Parts: sequence; structure tokens; C-alpha cells
Amino acid sequence: MLEIIAAAARWFQLAANLILLGSCVFLVVAGADKSTYTEQWVERLERLFPKLAISIVIGLIVILAATIGLVTGEIDNILQLEIWIDFISNTRTGQIWGFHVASAILLTVTVLYLLKKTRTRWRYIVCALMAMLPLVVGAMVSHVAAEGLTVLSFLPYALHIILAGVWLGGLPALLLLKYTYVKQVKSKKSSLQDVGILKRFSAMALPVMSFIIITGIVVGDHIFDGDYAALVASPYGWLLNTKLLLLCIVLIIASSVRSYWLPLFSNSQNSQETQKSAIGMRKWVRIEFLFAMLLVLVATILANNTTPAKHVVIEEWPFPFRFSIIATWGAENVALQVWSGIAIAVLAVCVLYFGRVANWSMKRLVTIPAVLIISGMAVALPPLTIEAYPETYKKPPVPFDAISISYGAELYSEYCIDCHGHQGKGNGIKARTLSTIVPDMLTEPHTVEHTPGDFYHWITFGMKNTDMPGYADKLSEEERWDLVNYVYALSRGYQARILSPEIIPNRANVQPPLFSFATHDGTRGILQDFRDQKSVLLVIFTWPQSADRIGQLKQNYEKLNAQDIAILAVPAKKLSSEELVEISQDSPSPFPLVTQGAEEIVQSYALSRRTLSHPDLLGRGSVPDHMEFLIDRNGYLRARWIPSAEESGWSDIELLLEQAKLLNKENLSISAAHEFIR
Repeated sequence: MLEIIAAAARWFQLAANLILLGSCVFLVVAGADKSTYTEQWVERLERLFPKLAISIVIGLIVILAATIGLVTGEIDNILQLEIWIDFISNTRTGQIWGFHVASAILLTVTVLYLLKKTRTRWRYIVCALMAMLPLVVGAMVSHVAAEGLTVLSFLPYALHIILAGVWLGGLPALLLLKYTYVKQVKSKKSSLQDVGILKRFSAMALPVMSFIIITGIVVGDHIFDGDYAALVASPYGWLLNTKLLLLCIVLIIASSVRSYWLPLFSNSQNSQETQKSAIGMRKWVRIEFLFAMLLVLVATILANNTTPAKHVVIEEWPFPFRFSIIATWGAENVALQVWSGIAIAVLAVCVLYFGRVANWSMKRLVTIPAVLIISGMAVALPPLTIEAYPETYKKPPVPFDAISISYGAELYSEYCIDCHGHQGKGNGIKARTLSTIVPDMLTEPHTVEHTPGDFYHWITFGMKNTDMPGYADKLSEEERWDLVNYVYALSRGYQARILSPEIIPNRANVQPPLFSFATHDGTRGILQDFRDQKSVLLVIFTWPQSADRIGQLKQNYEKLNAQDIAILAVPAKKLSSEELVEISQDSPSPFPLVTQGAEEIVQSYALSRRTLSHPDLLGRGSVPDHMEFLIDRNGYLRARWIPSAEESGWSDIELLLEQAKLLNKENLSISAAHEFIR
């Protein structure tokens, strides 16, 4: 029950806020002629302002009360003042909601004060700015900003809401203007004023609509974060599609009002025609407003009552196909067909524009472009489809970490190596005896073209029309995901061959395996412990071959630490107690030596040993005695030094320090490396 009350209150206060903002902006637009402010409709509109402002405050208080009841689990707590104070004071959500209510109260006070002043444009500008404040604060409590209160996280959403208020919120003022016009006979001068107001509002609405769409795309991209499958396979996606459908309806009605009813009203030759066109315009604006309020309701539910798309778990993909540019673009004639389809769609837009200029009938204006667009889609989309499975978008339950990859490597050696080969190149000892070609999972973009869920499906059920069997009866679900992780680690390791001892500034796309560890001094941790704090220099060494390098790192530890570089030293082979003593003989190690988890770390990071000059593709491959990896604060692998392949490299400690300084200067606006493969 509380959820329903909270949802209704959210819609109520948001609608009131949008209408107040839009009405103020409408009056600013109308104020080009000062005599407009003496009109009766302006006075009637102003009477709504205090009611709207108070409605915002009441709505927010109801939401806050419902939130307290839901968070604490006790409805009676809504009546406990001390719980309100504790919630607002000691929780981030409560603090933001407190600011939200405070901004609404400030808006109400401002409205009441300004209504006592003479009607001028500046008064409505101030009122509009104050009406924006609760919307901006409201963006902070939406799911868009829930992952961190940064400007980039909530600004697009706040701008999207503000623009919606400017357009949709102005419709009631427009309705009131038309209602007043229909109810009373106006002079010629007054009618011309109304026409001028409508034209100015219409001219403003077009760019506002465009920016609403642009900011909506930005917000949507942030919400989906690449998981666009959720658009058609999750409650969030279904609601978003409903919102888009409502937006299309609103845009069509707005276009009709702008292109048909407004010119008809402007060019009316007598009072009868003017009245008729005013009634028609009022009717369609009323319908537009009703759909707009329904759209706001859906948007409210989206922002507050559903799981955002990036967190949706798609247990079963409902279609036997999916679209993939990556997997299909290189096929014969695909690019030609896609560009042909796009050309047809562009032609549809041109025909639509020509039809409006030529004053085509509405039926003709809609039908011909629609047929062209459908034809363009029919040409462009089929070549981009590939086979999909129920598990295609299933998110892995097993993290992409060193332990999983190590287990996956063992399973690969037992079940896969005979056909796929030691390094996944499809050149195993049985490969030539098979009826189908075994794909190269190392050097070819096979893993990039398919989802982890695709691989899980193939490992589970086998590949149709090939010799690959399914292993559902031999491997547990977790083991199958371990195999998937290993296959992806192979591919990502090969992608890492582009790395060198020098980072590429502002470019982070190689995600290394996560890992946990314990050190010689008893410390335990995980790679994610360093996120947002320090970059990590992961040193995989062999003793005593790496003795000089370990000594050099000891000597320069303070310099590296000053540049926020944490060193983790991982032995390629298990160290004996004597070797541990030997490493610390001259001086104790200032950085941790990993003693537990080392084997898995070495095995998973050795997959990233290849360089452009040493591809290491033959046989089982060889693991260098010494490797160093530089991982940035976001968890991305940024640089690598392998002495056997690049002799100088970070042996010049100044070069390593230079990379650290470059990382410290970066301000990458990217999400942290994911815990699971995608």
C-alpha cells in the first residue's frame, strides 16, 4: 500500500512541479507585449501558482513519509518525529529528500512573495528558476544518480526533466489561453496578441522537443550501459517502450497543432472561423496534455519503481535471433544492404518534408513516409541478425577472476584441448578429423562477436550442425561458467598484446581478471580494494632471476608510493621459507609478497603475455620469468612490461614514474571495470 501511495505522490508532485515551471516559462514568452499581463487568463493562471507550489511540498512530504515506512519496515514510524530526524540526518537518501522538501518550501515562499509584486517578466523568470530547483534536487534521488552524486550522473536527467517542464508544463497555460478566448469575444488587437503568443511558444517548443529527445538518449544510454537487450526483455524496457510510444503520440499531436490548427487560427478571416479553429486547437491541446500526464506517470514509475536496465537479469531471451553489427558487418553485402536501408529511411524524411511543404493530405503525408521507413527497415535489419538462444543475455553468476579462470583452464585441458588446441586456435589434434572447422577463439574476434551467454549455451547443449557436444551432464553450471571465463580470458589476453610500457592516455578498455590474495605479512585483500585510490603495479617475478628488479623496486618504493602506485609482488613459483628470508635479507620488502592466490594470479595474467613482436602462438606457449602490469584506479589494464620482450622498459624507473603521473592527470569519465564478463 505504501508503494502505491508513494508512486501516486511522486506523480502528483512531479506533475505539479512541471506545470508550475511550464506556466512560468509560458508567461515569460507571453510577456513580449506587456499588455498581455492584464489579460484575464493570466490572472486565472497565477491563482494556480500557490496551489501548485503547496502541492509539491505536500507530495514530497508524503513520499518522504512512505520512504521512512518502507525503509524501517514499520508504518507506525511515520508518526515518530525522532525517526524522521534520524533518517534525514544520518542517511544519504534522507539528506537528499530533506533538501528536496526544503527546495519545495523555498519555492512556495518565493511564489507567495512574488505574487504580491507587479506582474513583470523578471518575476516569472525568477519563479521559473525556483521551480527548476526541486527538479534538479529530484534528479539526485532518481535511479540515474543512485550510483554516485556526480554532475555527469544527474545533470542530463535534470536537464531532461526541466525541458519536459518547459514544454509539457506549458500546455495548461496554453489551454487556459484558448479556453478564455473561446468563452469571450476578443478585439482584433487582442486576437493578434494571442496569435503572437502561440507562435512564440510554438517556435520555442521545437528546439525544446529536440533537446528532450537528445537528453533522453543520453539518459537512456547511461541507464542501459550497453545492455540494450533489456529494452525488449525486461519490465524496465517495456515501460520505456510505453513511454516512447506516448511521446510519439504527443509529438504527432503537437505537430498537428503546429502545422494545421495554428495556421488555421492565425489566418482566420472572421470571428466564426477564429472561434472554430480555437475550439479545435483547444481540443487537441487538451488531448496532448492528457497523454503528456500519462507519459509523466510512466516516467515516474520508471525512475522510482523498477530496476534500472543495467541491473536487470535477463534469465531467458525471448527471440531466436538478435541484432549484431560486430558479428555481421564483415559478411558479404551486409554493408551494402544496411546503407541501402538507411538511404531509403533518409528518403522517407525528405518525402515527409516535401509533403508538408506541398500541403499533402494527412493520409498521404503519413502513409508514403511510413511505407518507405518500413521498407528501409526491411532492407537494413535482416542482414544484421544472428542466431540467439534463451541464455544469450544471461549474466554470468561467476566473477571474472583468477580462481574461476584457473578452474576453467583445468576444465579446458580436460574437455576442450583436443579440438580447440592448447591456445584456443582451433588446431587441436582432433581438429582435422572433424566435419566442421573449429573456430579460432584466440586471434579471431569470435568471443567479441558473441555473448558469454552464447558460449554458455554451446558448452551446455553443444553447437547445432557441428561436432561439438554439450556438457550439461558432465559439468555443473558453475564449471561451465568457469570455462566461459577462461575462453574470454584467452581472447582478452590476446587483445592485450597492444599494450606496452607506455600507457595510451585517456584510453582504457582492457579489463584484467580480478583476484584475491594473502601476503607474507598476513594481509588479505582483493584487487578491487585499490579502486578509486591507487593504481596497482602487479609484479610477477621468478626468484632469484628477478632479484635485481625486486631490489630496484624496493629502492624506489617511496617514489612510486608518492605517485599513488601500490606494488603487489606475485611469485611465479611458490617460494620456500628460505627464499622468503632471502628476498628480505638486505632489507625488508616495503611492498607485500603474495603467498596465497599467487598460482591463480600467475596463470590468469600469463594469458596477457603476448606482445606484437612476440605473439607466442605455437604449441603450449611459454610464460616469461618476469612480467609487470600497471592497472589504473578504475581497474583497467593500462600498460605492461615484459623484460624478455622489451629489454629497457621500466628498468628505467623514471619511465614508470612518468606513466604514474599520466594516470594521475587523467580524468576518465568511465565506469569501473566490471566484475563479470559482458
